[in-house]
Amino acid sequence: MSPATLLTLAQFAACAVLILASGVRLSRYGDIIAEKTGLGGTWIGLILMATVTSLPELVTGASSVLLFEVADIATGDVIGSCMFNLLILAMLDVRHPIPLSARVHQGHVLSAGFGTVQLGLLGIALASGGGPVVGWIGLSSVAFILVYALAVRAIFVFERRRVTEVAEELTGEIRYQAITLKRAVLQYAGAATVLVLAAALLPGVAERLAVATGLGQTFVGTLFVATATSLPEVVVSAAAIRIGAVDMAAANLFGSNLFNVAVLGIDDILYRRGPMLADVSSAHLVTLGAAIAMTGIAIIGLTMRAKKKRFRLSWDAAAIVGVYVVSLALLSAAA
Repeated sequence: MSPATLLTLAQFAACAVLILASGVRLSRYGDIIAEKTGLGGTWIGLILMATVTSLPELVTGASSVLLFEVADIATGDVIGSCMFNLLILAMLDVRHPIPLSARVHQGHVLSAGFGTVQLGLLGIALASGGGPVVGWIGLSSVAFILVYALAVRAIFVFERRRVTEVAEELTGEIRYQAITLKRAVLQYAGAATVLVLAAALLPGVAERLAVATGLGQTFVGTLFVATATSLPEVVVSAAAIRIGAVDMAAANLFGSNLFNVAVLGIDDILYRRGPMLADVSSAHLVTLGAAIAMTGIAIIGLTMRAKKKRFRLSWDAAAIVGVYVVSLALLSAAA
């Protein structure tokens, strides 16, 4: 491996570490702000957490299209992050003898279903070369954002019906008495600044990495960039599982997927060269199909709610892992 490639890998690793560290701080201080403002035990708390952990995807996508014009990395990051979030959900299943899909509320089917609609619309847009456009913006991208807004509204109505259960899970004793709201906001802003800088640099480093390794932008965006920008979700979801808040972990991951596809719509609006999805590789259809299949498996698991598992992973978690691995193997072969 050449010194230039090693340097690029080191730069990529540095960006990933900064994203992880600042993402952890963002999640912590976002939680504190939610508590101090009275949002911690509500639907807004769930939306806030999912949005915070998806901030790297938002910044990386904007940087990809505005600064580096690497549409494949932006698209691969979104689809790869959706896949990786579902992989996180599957891996969280290892820690308990009862399948995770049987321990979380079935209401997560709602957000997973809306996510499937978004991914399906994305598939139609990719297969049709971006679909119809108005100016330089694909109408499909507008649809991604509208579906996200509809999902947020529908989830709000649903959660309001079972507000007592959600409140019991998400509220509790005051944990951050020693930290003022002002300090939390300042710390949050500082962590956000670091994350924005690291995530903004990531697409340029990823582009050089794709050239140096010969793997191509689609594969690098789907695997490496998506993994780096999904690190905050790993930390937040694992922490939620440790304290027994399994529904918070699931809501964070499914909510992040909803927000991620909406991010792709924002990326398209920022991409002034025309409809962004018309300029990306058709190889994304492989991983997009995998993301849809993984979400479908999650919905089946949430509906069937198996009460036991024979191995460390339940059948639905194992199937999600299998689809993820096979799709990356197919994408690597295509690259």
